[in-house]
Amino acid sequence: MNLRGASEEDVITTIRMGKWKSAKMGKFQSKYRFDFNKEALTNHRFYKYKIVEPIFADEPDEIVVITVKVYYSNEEVKYENSI
Repeated sequence: MNLRGASEEDVITTIRMGKWKSAKMGKFQSKYRFDFNKEALTNHRFYKYKIVEPIFADEPDEIVVITVKVYYSNEEVKYENSI
């Protein structure tokens, strides 16, 4: 997660604010676009936006994060954070 450029706070915000969708094997996924406006850790290129996409399980007493995908973009499209 950290090597891809997502913080724990990013993941929590994404799960709380993004719309949940079904994923494989009974898991869920959510996406949220953050304003970024700096260089990505992965390739040191400047990006305006960072999209965080955790895959997680909704357990009775907790949410268990399985993995986190991070995408960077400069694309100026209307993006709804409730995807």
